[in-house]
Amino acid sequence: MDTKLSAEATAKRDDSSNAALHEAIQLEHNLTFWQALKLYPAAIGWSAFVSMGVIMLAFDPQLLGNLYATPQFQGDFGYEYEGNYIISAPWQTGLSMGNPVGQVVGALLAGYPMEMFGRKRTFGVCVALTGALIFIQFFARSLQVLLVGELIGGLVLGCYAVIAPAYSSEVCPMAIRGILTSYVNLCFVIGQLLGNGVCAGTSQLNDHWAYSIPFALQWFWCLIILPGLFWVPESPWWLVRKGRLEDAENVLRRLASGKVNIAATLAVIVETDRLEQELEMGSTYWDCFRGANLRRTEISVGVYCTQVLSGIYLINYGTYFFQLAGLPTDQAFDMGIGFLAVGFLGTVISWFLIVRFGRRTIFNSGLFCLVVMQLIIGILDCIPGRPSGVIWAESSLMLIWNFFYDLSIGPVCFVIISEASATRVRSKSIAVATAAQAVLGIAMTVAIPYMINPDQADMQGKLGFFFGGLAALCFVWAYFRVPETKGRTYEELDILFERKVPTRQFKDYAIEGANSPAGCEHHAVPYA
Repeated sequence: MDTKLSAEATAKRDDSSNAALHEAIQLEHNLTFWQALKLYPAAIGWSAFVSMGVIMLAFDPQLLGNLYATPQFQGDFGYEYEGNYIISAPWQTGLSMGNPVGQVVGALLAGYPMEMFGRKRTFGVCVALTGALIFIQFFARSLQVLLVGELIGGLVLGCYAVIAPAYSSEVCPMAIRGILTSYVNLCFVIGQLLGNGVCAGTSQLNDHWAYSIPFALQWFWCLIILPGLFWVPESPWWLVRKGRLEDAENVLRRLASGKVNIAATLAVIVETDRLEQELEMGSTYWDCFRGANLRRTEISVGVYCTQVLSGIYLINYGTYFFQLAGLPTDQAFDMGIGFLAVGFLGTVISWFLIVRFGRRTIFNSGLFCLVVMQLIIGILDCIPGRPSGVIWAESSLMLIWNFFYDLSIGPVCFVIISEASATRVRSKSIAVATAAQAVLGIAMTVAIPYMINPDQADMQGKLGFFFGGLAALCFVWAYFRVPETKGRTYEELDILFERKVPTRQFKDYAIEGANSPAGCEHHAVPYA
């Protein structure tokens, strides 16, 4: 008798669990963008808060790129060349190497503490270390000391590129997942824009404060973030993987409004984790390259590396590039600020496209536009004598190029790497993608100063041929390999990749027999 009652009780619990699971998945598919904004205000706020680390990551290399064009920095750290002071290409390469080298090492190292201690604690330690290491940059009075500060600081800054997209993808529902993960790109733009603006404001100072003030302003973000860390909620996905279901439920209540059925949401997370365990998706770096995860890692690495190969590292040298193109120093700084301002606008506009169109569509069409514009810049630079009109045309096209970059492959990259990776290896998959693009970034950091410096190749606008050709190769790869992930739950994505669904069938593929309404009718479900 007791056995019979126990079996009936178990069956009722299973039925209740399945009902909650089905309800949550239906809600995920039927939830609109505006409904999600109302139901998950805390998730949006904390996602944006953690993403502020990326502002620091972008601010640092942008400072260096602008300081190369700052007269006081050139005079204190450079040497005389044809009547002007410049920072030599080898030293530009060495100093600029700190950020990409840091992303390679820091990103790979970040994966371990993120899984062992959680996203919150890892983020807090990184911010504290960043605040301490800024002292080296601030008090540097030689290129050697500054190089040490950039290299060590870069190790910590590289962690933010992994923490931000991983955290954002794990605290929000599917309806706003694309916006919050793409917000990481806006943080990159904000950091770069602030770096340009600060250097433009201090570039005319005639003492060390011309470069010391920009370095000191990095402490501002540490002072904002550190006090708020006491209230940052941990990732509910990480808590579930650690078996802390009660803590995960409490975190979900903090992230959502009272109208959300938290038990149903938790059931989805538990079920997705169970499915990935059944599919033998481990949680080590090696697991990123096993089975279905190999394809998912390739996609993440590919879209991230496309950013570098299409020419994004030119942004770090934007002001210097415009100066070498023939613009006066003040106009070069103005153009550098405008360069990033249109990027800011493009990222904001991209949010409307992400809600309306698919990831694949935006990524591929935007990349094609970048290829065309880079090639046009290269062709213009071949005009004999390079008249002033050509200089302004090239500079204007670079502005338009950056607008389209931040309208498409810039923000959508962070959406794709968050959605393409399995939840159990998400932090490590993003780390691998970050490290891969940073390795290419190291190559670009070495090459670009030699390609643009007047005492080296002095390629100027002919760089358009170089990056346009690389971007064209990326476009061919993306067309055949980047699938559509919009409108899919993490469980559905696990199934699609496990079944090896062809790239161009992802969008319309019906999943039969899964805990998903993808293959059945959708019915509106009350919020609870």
